[in-house]
Amino acid sequence: METTPHEPKHPRELVHVPVSVSDRKGLLDKSAAAGIPAMPLLGKLPLRRLIPQNLHSVLDYQGALTVAGVGLLSGPGAFRTASLVLGGSGLGVSLLTDYRLSLFKLIPIEVHEAIDYVWSLGVIAAPFLLGGARRSRWATWVNVLVGASTIVASLFTDYRAQRGVQWVQGQPTDLGPVGG
Repeated sequence: METTPHEPKHPRELVHVPVSVSDRKGLLDKSAAAGIPAMPLLGKLPLRRLIPQNLHSVLDYQGALTVAGVGLLSGPGAFRTASLVLGGSGLGVSLLTDYRLSLFKLIPIEVHEAIDYVWSLGVIAAPFLLGGARRSRWATWVNVLVGASTIVASLFTDYRAQRGVQWVQGQPTDLGPVGG
């Protein structure tokens, strides 16, 4: 009897994962064993799922620490405070998101994706709105690069949850073990 490959009709529908695929581990793991696929944001985002979730997680921590570091190295003022707050909030969101490289899985991965876009725009805007662009070109460039790279990475990340945390009832978030 010939079987045809099953195409999931829903982004979170379970698919069979061969043992050879489910044994893959590491930052570049994009297999179904990497977690529960996220629902598309606004039905369209991310544009393509090229960047593995674990690599994106590392970039989240790196970006948050870089923005906080810019704040520490900047002169006193509103820009310094904003950079420290943005860096701390980025770190906090990363530590609380439902993905493999976090301490507590409280924030749904779809909410994290939306926060990534808003956070990035705040990081880009901060030096221009709070006087950092006049005082420090390097700090402005760092913020713009971190913000822009986070937006680009978010557009192409294969967002995956570990536990399927959800804030809205009725969303198909946790379908049980992947490959089950």
